[in-house]
Amino acid sequence: VQLQASGGGLVQAGGSLRLSCAASGNTFSSYDMNWYRQAPGKTRELVANITSGGSTDYADSVKGRFTISRDNAKSTMYLQMNGLKPEDTAVYYCHTALKQGNGWYRAHWGQGTLVTVSS
Repeated sequence: VQLQASGGGLVQAGGSLRLSCAASGNTFSSYDMNWYRQAPGKTRELVANITSGGSTDYADSVKGRFTISRDNAKSTMYLQMNGLKPEDTAVYYCHTALKQGNGWYRAHWGQGTLVTVSS
């Protein structure tokens, strides 16, 4: 599967952005999907995830501000980010891990989209 992230940009603190992640293939509805981010000089961290059944979970740092969703008909996942803070500045990546025939999971990453929040 190929993942294509988009929607990043420059926004002032308190503003909003919506990220999108388009997936190739026709089995998107069966994937659990994740948004990660990596700030300069920091390790990549999990921001939010959504299961194939639509259950969601968030990192404490974004709870109440970010909303993850998916549109299976469009094979697309979204991350609505409100109340952005300078510390949200990072490259955001979409991700899924798919089970292979040998039982191992293979990670698939989008190319990343840069979000910059100015103070």
